[in-house]
Amino acid sequence: MKKLGLITTLAVICSVAFGQEKRVLTLQECIEIAVDNNLNVKRSELNLQTAEVNLMQSQASRYPSLNANGNYGYNWGRGIDPTTNQFIDQRINFNSVGASTNIPVIQGLQVTNSIRQDKLNTQASRKDLEKAENDISLNTANFYLNVIFNKELLDNAQFQLESSQQQLDRTKKLVASGALPLSNELQLESQVATNEVNLINAQNNLDLALLSLKQALLLPPGQEIDVIIPDITIDQAEIENSSIIDLYNQALANMPEIQSAKLRVESSEVGVEVAKGGMYPSLSVSGRMDTRYSDASQQFVPTTDPVTVQVPTDLVTENGDEIFLQQEIADGNFETVSISNQYDNNFSRSLTLNLSIPIFNGFNTRGQIQRSKIAFQQAKINEKEQQNILYQTIESSYRNAVAAAKTYSASQKQVASLEETFRAVENQYNNGAANFTDYQVASNNLFQARTDLSRAKYDFVFKQKVLEFYQGKPLTF
Repeated sequence: MKKLGLITTLAVICSVAFGQEKRVLTLQECIEIAVDNNLNVKRSELNLQTAEVNLMQSQASRYPSLNANGNYGYNWGRGIDPTTNQFIDQRINFNSVGASTNIPVIQGLQVTNSIRQDKLNTQASRKDLEKAENDISLNTANFYLNVIFNKELLDNAQFQLESSQQQLDRTKKLVASGALPLSNELQLESQVATNEVNLINAQNNLDLALLSLKQALLLPPGQEIDVIIPDITIDQAEIENSSIIDLYNQALANMPEIQSAKLRVESSEVGVEVAKGGMYPSLSVSGRMDTRYSDASQQFVPTTDPVTVQVPTDLVTENGDEIFLQQEIADGNFETVSISNQYDNNFSRSLTLNLSIPIFNGFNTRGQIQRSKIAFQQAKINEKEQQNILYQTIESSYRNAVAAAKTYSASQKQVASLEETFRAVENQYNNGAANFTDYQVASNNLFQARTDLSRAKYDFVFKQKVLEFYQGKPLTF
């Protein structure tokens, strides 16, 4: 008992020395932490976000596009004034602004089908995310049950050590009174030492199980955790009353990987229609408006009132009289037209109806149609493959659960029998009717049987939970 107390004291001292507050978690809390931290889940979340962006983009493609443009620059040497289209030989400063729009009218249903396809892809990505969450949930439940299993093994090792220590204390008194030889005491001391080693190994296995759980949760290295041991109800009749076909049909309706594969088939089928849309004419309406400015554009600005003068034309009438034209002339200067006036004067608009009829494009469209049909066939094969994998998994899980149930029942009977055997041998040993070897064999057999029972118990519990999970039931105890 002194050694046992020393082991416990050292464990407490080590725990305090690290100074880390321990988190005691339920299975549901472990699953939530694992799902939040798991990288595969995060990757699936990003894939879902990508699918949602693709859907948003395809939905927006049915709306008109609107673009604005503008430029500003200098021109040296002989060139064309953009406002007059006249040749000039000087440096000019020019700019232009405009806006354009394009309205899709007919696109061979490509936009509509693309939206349908991206909706299906988004739904499939959401199911892929559920699949990733399911995988990490089952994995976490396995680690969680392994911790509980090792806790039970630790309790078993603790019980065996306490029993052997009590037996040693009784034997010491009997040896001291001369009722038993010293060899009995020495043999029991050896057994106590062996049981102490078993306890240390059990504690180490529990620590490793907790470490594995913590690593699966991706918690910080310094974080210490423990788990709450739930009340576990074992119902072997539920397994016996189930059938593989019923379990498989339930899993087909519940498992997200099956639903995702089905959605991918529907998506690839719509993808064929998207590709076929490239063979049909497309119609769109486009419009634009723009204006421009140049500092070479000038206008005459009078500085005096105009005066009417007679301007000869070198023409004469029938009578021989010279013909004159009246023209108003005023003094003034040429000035650059303001940017606002030029924008008003040069403002233009256009509206265009665009019709595109595909005739020959290097078999690109036909090639895309063939590729989409191949993708459709591949999606159907993948769906069938997922169904086969699910059936094989259900079948294996069911067979394993049935075997685990039988092993658990047999282990219960074995423990009950060995407990009776140990009590009888222990009583005989205390009365001197049995030797130490008989006592040691009975004790070790009982310890091993209890270990096997714990292993069979949690093996059956996990396999049962796997089957329930495939039926759509939550992972709870």
